[in-house]
Amino acid sequence: MSFPNFSKKLVAVLCLTVLAQCLINAQPLLNEKVVFEEKNGVLAVEAEHFFKQSLNDVRQWYIISTNNSKPDLQDPDEAHLNGASNNAYLELLPDTRSTHDDPLIQKENFTNEAGAMAVLHYKVHINKPGRYYVWVRCFSTGTEDNGLHVGLDGQWPDHGQRMQWTAKNQWFWDNKQRTEEVHTGVPMQIYLDIDKAGEHEIMFSMREDGFEFDKWMLVRDKHFRPEQDHGPTAQLKSGSLPPAFLASEGTTSDRTDGTGEISISGELKQWHKVTLNLDGPFATERDESVNPFTDYNMRVTFTHESGSPSYTVPGYFAADGHAAESSAEKGTHWRAHVSPDKIGRWDYEISFTKGKMAALIDLPWSKPLAPYHGKKGSFKIVESDKNGQDFRSKGRLEYVGKHHLQFQGSKEYFLKAGSDAPETLLAFADFDNTKALKKNVPLKKFEKHISDWKEGDLSWKNGKGQGLVGALNYLSSKGLNAFSFLTYNAGGDGDNIWPFVERDLKYHYDCSKLDQWQKVFEYAQSRGLYLHFKLQETENDDNIKGHSKAEIVKESLDGGELGPERRLYLREMIARFGYLLALNWNLGEENTQTTEQRIAMAQYISELDPYKHNIVIHTYPDKQDDVYPHLLGTKSEITGASLQNSWNHVHKRTLQWLEASAKAGKPWVVANDEQGSAKEGVPPDPDYPGFDESSINYDLHDIRKQTLWANLMAGGAGVEYYFGYSLPENDLVAEDFRSRDQSWDYCRIALNFFKEYEIPFWEMNNHNKLIGNEANEKDKYCLAKENDLYLVYLGYTKTSSLDLTAADGTFEVMWFNPRTGGKLRKGKVKKVKGGGMVELGSPPAEAEEDWLVMVKKQ
Repeated sequence: MSFPNFSKKLVAVLCLTVLAQCLINAQPLLNEKVVFEEKNGVLAVEAEHFFKQSLNDVRQWYIISTNNSKPDLQDPDEAHLNGASNNAYLELLPDTRSTHDDPLIQKENFTNEAGAMAVLHYKVHINKPGRYYVWVRCFSTGTEDNGLHVGLDGQWPDHGQRMQWTAKNQWFWDNKQRTEEVHTGVPMQIYLDIDKAGEHEIMFSMREDGFEFDKWMLVRDKHFRPEQDHGPTAQLKSGSLPPAFLASEGTTSDRTDGTGEISISGELKQWHKVTLNLDGPFATERDESVNPFTDYNMRVTFTHESGSPSYTVPGYFAADGHAAESSAEKGTHWRAHVSPDKIGRWDYEISFTKGKMAALIDLPWSKPLAPYHGKKGSFKIVESDKNGQDFRSKGRLEYVGKHHLQFQGSKEYFLKAGSDAPETLLAFADFDNTKALKKNVPLKKFEKHISDWKEGDLSWKNGKGQGLVGALNYLSSKGLNAFSFLTYNAGGDGDNIWPFVERDLKYHYDCSKLDQWQKVFEYAQSRGLYLHFKLQETENDDNIKGHSKAEIVKESLDGGELGPERRLYLREMIARFGYLLALNWNLGEENTQTTEQRIAMAQYISELDPYKHNIVIHTYPDKQDDVYPHLLGTKSEITGASLQNSWNHVHKRTLQWLEASAKAGKPWVVANDEQGSAKEGVPPDPDYPGFDESSINYDLHDIRKQTLWANLMAGGAGVEYYFGYSLPENDLVAEDFRSRDQSWDYCRIALNFFKEYEIPFWEMNNHNKLIGNEANEKDKYCLAKENDLYLVYLGYTKTSSLDLTAADGTFEVMWFNPRTGGKLRKGKVKKVKGGGMVELGSPPAEAEEDWLVMVKKQ
């Protein structure tokens, strides 16, 4: 080929320009005086901020950015600047092996020997020695450009070799080591043991050419999992960094931050929800550059004018402030809720900081954000005007160091009875972005309860929600006062409930769905329904048998550890729902975490929840003896047990943990919330369509005797009924609570007995020995406040003696019918005297079923 003279000169100039550009692209941007610093166990560095390359005669790292063109070297990939931190990254070129079919040439396009080729050098200062896990953000386009090695101070330890990525065609943080057994890489196997503080050198070297390298981190916390964004900002010990690279042309922002204006909304009354609304920074649910859920930390301290109480509550991003109706995903609305204990003036002060993961951990790059941080104000609270079953007439339900919870307004103690099914209650079709992933577990509509919804009751979006609201109306109308629900069950039996914008995006929360949940929970409290938050299903809490590692990563929260996913999840639940008056936090259904994980989770909840709601634990029946003893007393922040066991083991199991917890110095609130067998649970009413009574060997009368009254007579806190998985309206698909209508009647009768006759159950203990039932068998139980009041429940027997040797005076003997309720009745024995063994006689009417005898001192 021939060129005119001017063309040859142009070609020569172009060649020199390309060569010069390649040299510029490969040269370090800073010198060895620039030292990056570890603070609070985290160190982050942009890949292009190396101070030296070595062993780069065969392959070399090139800086790819908008400031300069891509090197004219073999490379089948286009530039991947979109999403790159600092608008730049490194690529190892030339790339001659991009697919498995390309020839592998050792010491040319591949090397398994760490430190043998293309080494990058970085200076760092470590303040706290120890084991640091190495996280690298890379872009992998195939199976042959996803390997790297990392070293320390000239050494290449085993656990720094063969870093491996499996995520493709995206910038992705990971920490995995390729092994002979697991070619896709074992998580958390890449780390450096740094044994002394001070200056060190971190190196990265080639394993496969074509590697695209954006950023790296050293992190001490093994449970840390970075969000898939740019990661934290680098901190310098010495030197300075060059200017940031220019962003791609056309990059714009539609962000318009709020003014910082504050408004107070809600009924400004004692025990009611009061909301602080802040016009804050603009955010979107799915934003990865500045994640509103992780990268902003809003907290508000509310303090009564007397100085006590004072509550610091977490705030949260609320999109446009009307997301339940608008389904908005973005906006400038931020909220914090309080339910004030006292009338009078309440003062508030806002803390609002910004920084990567600022909401989860106090890191040095978290900075106060103007004009929101430090704002103050006050509002005035007057007395509540609520009455009846509405919890706002009673106050917050608190753990008070006894076996029963107490309302802090009315000072009443609480016994519960309600439904433990369906566990998928929140898989409701009218909630935004709620999906059914399993054909045999459809979304709920609660159509049979729409008729229970009345004009003026809660709904949203022009009439949505009526089925679920009607179902809550029905439960409340039956005299029940509790229900439970899972708030996260990805991978579980239902696999249809999560608070995130998508099932596996665990750092991005769905504002509209959670606002709709909040409306339902508030309505339930107004109808006197206690909220049993089951925070996870067994499939979400750890590395359970039968699940692949990929499934565990998707479905669990940090594999059961108190890592960033779990911390954020708990923070969001407490920020959005913690102000509610009557609830408990359950660590999870059939919990299989380790003791250490349970203790850490309960501790975090206790620290974050300013109201110190009851924290309970639920686990398999055969695991209780292994799990509970390690959590009793001061060993954990847990204050209760949510028991799962066979329907006819309730009394013994309740007694066991009441006595064990009292002995440990911190009495637990012990409820029975799941009755076996898992297949059957509490059966439907005998005449319910599709139910065959002969299919099980017990009935609803046995449930009344050996579940409901068995728990209450042990001194327990009450029951929730589980529906099994094989009977009509079972635990996963139940939508008709009338299927157990008769059993709900028995629950109401029991609760009404304790309330109507002012039974001081919180002062009473089980005394089965007084009726000759030292073995705690099913026939009869005794609950007593000695020398004052004795309750004797006769489940399968007609009469009993009662040991009143330690008592004195005269006692009246009255009988109560647990099947029909009503007034107390007299039997053949009207009165007995203390000082010896007495006979209680026979009931006032012949019946094959149970009776309760009340022996009360006159």
